[in-house]
Amino acid sequence: MLADTPLNAVIPATDLERAKHFYGDTLGLKLIDDRQDTALFESGGARFILYATPSGGRAAHTLAGWTVGDLDTEMTELRGRGVTFEEYDLPGLKTVDGVAEGAGMRGAWFKDSEGNILSVVQDLR
Repeated sequence: MLADTPLNAVIPATDLERAKHFYGDTLGLKLIDDRQDTALFESGGARFILYATPSGGRAAHTLAGWTVGDLDTEMTELRGRGVTFEEYDLPGLKTVDGVAEGAGMRGAWFKDSEGNILSVVQDLR
């Protein structure tokens, strides 16, 4: 059943047009389908939905993320597109210049145009 079916992220947006611009233009992702209250994007063969809702951007946790081969290169490109990486100093999670390291990974977090938290992670194993 579900084990054989792809899982797709569903990301809330308070301003769907602004979010479509961020994911399409800023992140360079492909818009597959555009409807009145939803937009379907593709990234690396996976698809996700943006949907219009007044409660977008309220989650205090990571909603979606990408696994990348070279975190530093990806961050440089994203910064060049206007993305700002978050800094954290929490028990078990501290970033330096936007990057946290540990448990065989390096990761960085940023917010989309709606305030949703996204991540890029490099697996070092």
